[in-house]
Amino acid sequence: MIVAVLQGLLALAAAALVFAWSGHYRTSGERPRTGPVALAIGAFVNFFDTLGIGSFAPSTALIKLFRLASDEKIPGTLNVGHSIPTIAQALIFIAIVNVDVALLISCIGAAVAGAVLGAGVVSRMPVRTIRLGMGAALLVAAGLFIARNLGLMPGGGDALALSGAAFVAAVALHFIFGALMTLGIGLYAPALISLSILGMDPRAAFPIMMGACAFLMPAASLRFIEAKRFYPKLALGFAIGGVPAVLVAALIVKEMPLDLLRWMVAAVVILAAGMMLASGLKPEEAPARAN
Repeated sequence: MIVAVLQGLLALAAAALVFAWSGHYRTSGERPRTGPVALAIGAFVNFFDTLGIGSFAPSTALIKLFRLASDEKIPGTLNVGHSIPTIAQALIFIAIVNVDVALLISCIGAAVAGAVLGAGVVSRMPVRTIRLGMGAALLVAAGLFIARNLGLMPGGGDALALSGAAFVAAVALHFIFGALMTLGIGLYAPALISLSILGMDPRAAFPIMMGACAFLMPAASLRFIEAKRFYPKLALGFAIGGVPAVLVAALIVKEMPLDLLRWMVAAVVILAAGMMLASGLKPEEAPARAN
């Protein structure tokens, strides 16, 4: 019942976004259109996003590489364009992956609360310092996870629920991850590694991290659409190209053997840590909310 309510709320979020987006076309007189480059980017980044890598960083790199949009419209384009594929991810993984409902609801609620309540605190912190610190922390966590994969450390790794201190830690961490999203620091990699280290089956992290982002991104997108701070041609391509790619990637994650999935998590987190450290070493840019 609770899962059905969650899925219903996600469907409503998608409907609200589509309504606002269509309203943009009605008021602007612009015809909905896109192109092969936007479709290809949408398919490519959302395929790997469904594997836990994230869509914002590679999308930004490709937009800049091909000079597809001005910098001030990149955050809005990413949020609007990737919201529907992210909602599709959440709907699919909530349906096909078994995970404790109490943990699912608590972590999603904590991430949303972190984005809303923690944004004011986090926004006053140096972005570069946070990115460098998070990048280093993810590398350490990946090292610990690899040691566990090699049997060098004791631990579980196939649980579908947490209890006691581990449950509290997971919820508290998702509050922090939600707050960090307001600085453009993605939630996927830290959620994947933290839940895995706490002893969960990595697959169980997917509905949690995707559900959190699926609730956060549409709210941001509505503001960007209202302010006309996005590039509709690109965003439409991301959405149309992204959804089929999500369906294909979700099947891969579902069927992937657990041992292989654990190594994929380690690779994803190392890649995310590298990107975060690289962005932390660059001059600071305007933050964007990311997955």
